[in-house]
Amino acid sequence: MTEQLGDGYDVVVIGGGAAGLNGALMLARARRSVVVIDSGAPRNAPADGVHGLLAREGMPPAELLERGRAEVRGYGGQVVCGEVDAVTRDGDGFLVTLADGRATRARRVLVTSGLVDELPDVPGLRDRWGRDVVHCPYCHGWEIRDRAIGVLASGPMSVHQALLFRQLSEDVTYFTHTVPPTEEQAEQLAARGIRVVRGEVASLEVVGDRLAGVRLADGPLIPREALAVASRMVARAGFLAALGLRTAEHPSGMGEHVPADAAGRTEVPGVWVAGNVTDPAAQVGAAAAAGALAGAQINGDLVAEETRQAVAARREPFSPGSEARVGELVAGDRRHGW
Repeated sequence: MTEQLGDGYDVVVIGGGAAGLNGALMLARARRSVVVIDSGAPRNAPADGVHGLLAREGMPPAELLERGRAEVRGYGGQVVCGEVDAVTRDGDGFLVTLADGRATRARRVLVTSGLVDELPDVPGLRDRWGRDVVHCPYCHGWEIRDRAIGVLASGPMSVHQALLFRQLSEDVTYFTHTVPPTEEQAEQLAARGIRVVRGEVASLEVVGDRLAGVRLADGPLIPREALAVASRMVARAGFLAALGLRTAEHPSGMGEHVPADAAGRTEVPGVWVAGNVTDPAAQVGAAAAAGALAGAQINGDLVAEETRQAVAARREPFSPGSEARVGELVAGDRRHGW
């Protein structure tokens, strides 16, 4: 990703995952000037493959993204490496400033920056993340089927998580850690044959680059081949603070997200969101679909704005500024070959 950042675009897309690239693809195909600014740190980088995505089952995440970038570029869009530091108002549009000092302007902004997984402070957990420490039965469950699976209680969804993984293996152990189950939850776990181990987890034991077991604080080692943990998911959205757009607790209790309507429109006019930054549970397919929907909505919003301006110029062709605006519209038509 070596392309230079231009001075301004119809749309700046912040984040180059499935949501961002699919949004950019829709916009580029609509003949919009669009750039994707990507930090190059996808959430699913540790995973061996993307799962649950029709016709792309098992494809390495890096390959999927590279194909997406090529498709966006094929329609005239840009993909630029960089980390966005801030988005601020700039007249009727926005100024997008990068951490390295570069900046560009945008008429609209699509935020697809994803989220950060905050994991319990257990030694060894982060190192195994995305390998034999997983979170989603639909993303990783088939790959660890019939193994000895542990579930580390870390939040309100942990019991539900254990019940889902029980579908994939008869050997599931629930480690209460710091979140013991309620009486009703304990009954559910027992009914499904899920062993409950009480006590705080101290660390993970790894042998030969494989998870071997879970070490409790009071000493015992419980052999396990895989461990599921529900991370706290926090949207990457600090760069939106100057717009007054901040994260809020997700209704599920899974973490923090940027609220938006069903089409991705936020409370700040001109800013849309898609993917995990607003929907923490979205898998790759759902994130891509949300990006496509947001891209189409943004194009429609720009068309409506341009139509209002054209109508105003037609009604008052000699009003201040109308001649310049008509010239801009004509130049734009010529630039796009219309």
